[in-house]
Amino acid sequence: MSDWPNTLQVAPIREWPGELTRTRSRSMFKAGLSDTLQLLDREVWHLTENRSQRESAELLVAIPAGDAWRLDGRPRASAVAEHPGVIFSIESKFGALSYPCDTFTTWQDNLRAIALALEALRKVDRYGVTKRGEQYRGFLAIEATAAPAGFSTAADAEAFLRSWCGPAWADQPLRRVFREAQRTTHPDMSGDAATFQRVSLAEAKLREAGLL
Repeated sequence: MSDWPNTLQVAPIREWPGELTRTRSRSMFKAGLSDTLQLLDREVWHLTENRSQRESAELLVAIPAGDAWRLDGRPRASAVAEHPGVIFSIESKFGALSYPCDTFTTWQDNLRAIALALEALRKVDRYGVTKRGEQYRGFLAIEATAAPAGFSTAADAEAFLRSWCGPAWADQPLRRVFREAQRTTHPDMSGDAATFQRVSLAEAKLREAGLL
């Protein structure tokens, strides 16, 4: 497989933040993985101020742990991902950033999309419009929502939603409880981004179980 930056940590994906994209786009990129990794490494240098920050760069890929991974912690060239979504995160000089992407049909294309997005965000500074990395602020919230773990059972997901809404919602239909939790935790309603993501993970588990 292509050369990987030494400072980039690669690991199996733990939990996808929200629902996966159902209809994905075909590749629009001609560059290979080596070019993508070089581009990503360059953007990591621009995003960081020291080696510690650079070594925080992490790529999560939906390749199951096991024989699909080399001894150096990189996926084998023959490794097959369970889905094409990837998550790139880093402790940058602007704060913790995280970029999930599953727009395209391969994980390599989704990684390139992230690398190109980082390049485009950096170039916003070209004309002096931003002074303190303001263009990255939206992705600080994404990082906060990518961390919560999913629910192991539908019962756990339902219990979380009902506990969030409170005793007054104990006898309400599950669908109404979910909508109330979604409404009150939404960031646009002054909700907490991490809690809103937790609600989204509960929704995913309940839909998987056919309860929503």
